[in-house]
Parts: sequence; structure tokens; C-alpha cells
Amino acid sequence: LTSPPRPTHSPQHFSYRFQSNLQSVSLSLSLSACLSVFLFYFFFFYIDEIVSTLGEGTFGRVMRCIDHRRGGAHVALKIIKNVEKYKEAARLEINVLEKINEKDPENKHLCVQMFDWFDYHGHMCISFELLALSTFDFLKENNYLPYSISQVRHMAYQLCLAVKFLHENKLTHTDLKPENILFVNSDFTMTYNVEKKREERTVKSTAVRVVDFGSATFDHEHHSTIVSTRHYRAPEVILEMGWSQPCDVWSIGCILFEYYLGFTLFQTHDNREHLAMMERILGPVPSRMIRKTRKQKYFYHGRLDWDENSSAGRYVRENCKPLRRYLLSEAEEHHQLFDLIEGMLEYEPTKRLPLASALRHPFFQSGSGMAEQTASKNWEGNRDISR
Repeated sequence: LTSPPRPTHSPQHFSYRFQSNLQSVSLSLSLSACLSVFLFYFFFFYIDEIVSTLGEGTFGRVMRCIDHRRGGAHVALKIIKNVEKYKEAARLEINVLEKINEKDPENKHLCVQMFDWFDYHGHMCISFELLALSTFDFLKENNYLPYSISQVRHMAYQLCLAVKFLHENKLTHTDLKPENILFVNSDFTMTYNVEKKREERTVKSTAVRVVDFGSATFDHEHHSTIVSTRHYRAPEVILEMGWSQPCDVWSIGCILFEYYLGFTLFQTHDNREHLAMMERILGPVPSRMIRKTRKQKYFYHGRLDWDENSSAGRYVRENCKPLRRYLLSEAEEHHQLFDLIEGMLEYEPTKRLPLASALRHPFFQSGSGMAEQTASKNWEGNRDISR
């Protein structure tokens, strides 16, 4: 990293801007992310202006900034705590993002674009294109009102396209979930639902990007035993049978269900209960997987060891049902969506639907020129085909 460039604005202007921003953000950051005043001084040479906080987590914080080196463009700056495990995760994410930039310099494959990164006194900082709300946050702010079938189709197609690109480049994302799929623009229209007596939002454009490559793993790298956020975790991961790209496909199947219904398919925090929910919704775990798993404690005489008369058993019985019984309509496109989800939720990873096949599924053929729209350069920006 070279020395910071000299500021182009006047010293008086710089001093005022620095002080006003410092007063508004340095205190809160010092409390939650332990970032020094000097870190912000550095940002003003590189980023010029910090506008607001976009989000925060255990890793640190994401800030909205104005980057005058990019013509005053707004960017998202991910600031990592000076803690070794978070720094190492950031280095791994940067490595993945650099490979993505190398393979997709024109940003056509719908993965978030990294602009730059730097390490300042142990704080890893990554600059990204600025995106909008996550598909989960929009759902949450909209009282978990499901997305329409046409919106689900458009988001599903983009998600399959982006993750297929990762798989073709020997990468597994491993943490796909609605929180990690962001709208390019989450502006919406508002209508009043007289029956439910509430305002309801409809996102104007369903163009999305896949984000958070902190857990992405190349085929040749060490594969952690447990990956994915619980609700989107594939059975081979729970059973510790090893995993590869098909675990992403399982996650996508869970995500599409959540977009369509507005709630999580597998709402649990326990492995045995998770497997019981799978059996209730998808049928029995294949005997081959039961024989091969190291987690024999979950099974007895070749079947899931599960008491249906326990309180947990009653919870699963009352809150889960066979997959097709969740259909909201008998229309063909709804059945096509569930056929796609069923292919993605095959227990056996080798039988699970590959994303190249998923993109040719009839569900997408019913979406008026979906593939042609996707290939179009205009579509890859903000083109809205959700209506």
C-alpha cells in the first residue's frame, strides 16, 4: 500500500468535514468496533467522507462512504475488528473476491463487486459497490409478506446464475441465506390492504447480488466439518458426511421456499429435530446415508431415533407438513416452482439438481424470455421484470 494521496480539497474544507464526521461516528465506533481516531483520519485520505452506518456484526461494521476517487460514488466500506480470527476471515474473503474480479471483470455474474481493500494498523478494510436492503430485511420490514411468484422467479434465476458461476470456478459459497442476497435497489411502492388493515410494500426492482464470501471455500482448500447457517444447512453437513457444491443448492431450495411463503422451512436449532422436520416434509432419510454417517446417535435400527409423542415430536407434527401441502395455488407455475424446490432438496448430494439443469427448469421457461432477459446487458443492471 502506498502513502495516502494528498487531499485535493482545501485544508479549511477538509478540517471542517473531518471534524464534523468525526464527532458523529468516532464515538460509536470506538465503543463497538474499537477503531481509533487515526483510522478515520486515514479514511479521509482514501474515502473522503463517511456518511452513515449500514450495519454491524461481530466482525466489525459496514459504513456508507463517498469515494471521490470514483467521482463521488457512494460505496460500502467493511471495517474489520483488529482480532486475528476476523482478520484471517477477511483475508480469505479478499482472496475469493479478487478471484471473482479476475474471472468476472465486467461484473456480469451478479456477485458483489469489491473495489479495493487495505490493512490499516491491523484493521482490514474492504470497499464494495453499494447495494440496498437484503431480501430478508425487506421481507422483515414488510411484515414477512411473501414475494409474488414472478418476483420469486426472477430472484431465483439470478441466484442460480450467480452460484453456478461460483461452482464453475471451483468455489462453494457455504452460507447462502436471504440475508446474503441484497437488492441492487430496494425502493418500493406502497398499497393499503383493506382486509388486513395494513400498508404493504412491493419492491420495484428484483435485481439482486450475492454477498458475504467470508466462508466461501475453494475445492482444494480445507473443508470445515460444519458450514451454513442452521436453517439452510444440508443433510450431509448435519450428518458430517463431507460436502461440496450441492450444499449450496440445498440452501437455495430453502431460500426459494422462504421467498414464496414468507417464513423459514426448517425452523429449528437442534440436529435431531432438524432431521425429523426433513422427514416430515421430504420423506425418510435414505438408508445409504444412515449407514454411511458418523452420527449414528441420531438413528436406531436404520431409522431416525425420534419420539413423535414428545413435546418436540408434537411441535414438528403440528408445524411441518409434506412439501406440496405448502402450495398457495394450484396454478401450473406454482407447481413448477415446487418441482424445482424438490429437486434442490434431494437428500443425496449426487442426486440433487445441478444449477445448470435448474436454469433450464420449466419454472423459468414460463417467465417470458427469462434467459434472453438475463443475457441482456440492460437486465444486468436494474431492469425490472418482476411485474
